[in-house]
Amino acid sequence: MRRRLPVLVGLMIFAAGAARAQTAPDQTEQIRILLERVQQLEKRVGELETKTIAAAVPTAEAAAPVPAAPKPEMAEAAPAPAPMHQHEQTESQATTRQLEARYPSLQIRGFGDVNFSTTDQRGVNSGFNLGQLDLHLASALSHKVTYFGELTFNAQPTGYTVEVERSIIRYDYNDFFKLSFGRYHTPIGYWNTAFHHGAWLQTTISRPEMIKFGGTFIPVHFLGVLAEGNIPSGGAGLSYNAGVGNGRGFPISRPGDAGDNNNNRAWVANLYSRPAKLYGLQMGVSVYRDKITLPVNPAGNEFREWISAAHIVWTKETPEFLAEFANVNHKNILTNAITNNQAYYVQMGYRLPWFEKTLKPYYRFEHTHTPLSEQLFTNQDLVQSIVGMRYDITNYASFKGEYRNFKRLPTAPRVNGAFFQTDFTF
Repeated sequence: MRRRLPVLVGLMIFAAGAARAQTAPDQTEQIRILLERVQQLEKRVGELETKTIAAAVPTAEAAAPVPAAPKPEMAEAAPAPAPMHQHEQTESQATTRQLEARYPSLQIRGFGDVNFSTTDQRGVNSGFNLGQLDLHLASALSHKVTYFGELTFNAQPTGYTVEVERSIIRYDYNDFFKLSFGRYHTPIGYWNTAFHHGAWLQTTISRPEMIKFGGTFIPVHFLGVLAEGNIPSGGAGLSYNAGVGNGRGFPISRPGDAGDNNNNRAWVANLYSRPAKLYGLQMGVSVYRDKITLPVNPAGNEFREWISAAHIVWTKETPEFLAEFANVNHKNILTNAITNNQAYYVQMGYRLPWFEKTLKPYYRFEHTHTPLSEQLFTNQDLVQSIVGMRYDITNYASFKGEYRNFKRLPTAPRVNGAFFQTDFTF
């Protein structure tokens, strides 16, 4: 804009020369018109310079941590504080409108897997199996309100079934208290809430038997209200989950999505620690309480269920260590007969430093025991060893191979099998 000043000076000189050369009676009027035109041009140049500097000053302030002293010419042309304040206020209002416009904001993430297995178990065929197609749906509804949903598509002999695995709306009051409603993975232990239906998320091909999907040892899903958050505890890093909801449905492997089987609510509590100085370490305990009523209710078909569990994990991958234990106590309300069912697993893995850290060998041992006097569970005895290798093809896909040796009943023969899986996220 400064380059236009010489032009203005030239115009003024030209105007003055033209005025002296005029001999017509309207000489004075022409000079007046020329001077007014020059004044209008000067005013326009000043306005353009003011707008240019006003736009440049906020950018300079944002880019430099310490504001620099303005140059003399910038100081002369800089706008007054009031216009700057109005500019910042307008910018803030525009940002607020943009933030409000993004709600709701739906994001979709997907997981899938394809499997092949072969065993020496009689009556079991080998072959390929299409795993779950899993969709995660997440949407922010406001600054403190979010929705999360999870849908799975499952191959069956006669077609496909669709399952609502999770459907949760959560209100984040602060880091210490978050309240949500819906269908969850029950916060018992570690694996059930750390690794969901996408097989790509976990190191191994399958989940431990005690928390497998469709299993009955612990209630994998839970419908109700859940509070969670951090507990002020310094370096101990304490956090909690506490919820109330419907108990087991029927069959007992499913939650009471359509309503509870009785007027007794189930409740769950989980307390765990993530020490600040030991990144990757988590230790915790969980309890779950429910009353189970079977649909056909002759005498002796109601049970009190008490589940207690503990876990310790180290998730830095060099090494990886996961261990959980759970005891499921059942008491027959009519006869007072009590049974205790135990299950645990220990899993170890290590991401090798070679081949760009794409290889991760692992081993898992599992044990489940149900006594002969157990009335609610069918026999779930299991002793199993798994040796496997995970190879990360990319950051979003992997290939896994496992050898398994397991025995389900004390009198049953041992079974050997090879299992393979490719899983991915998109």
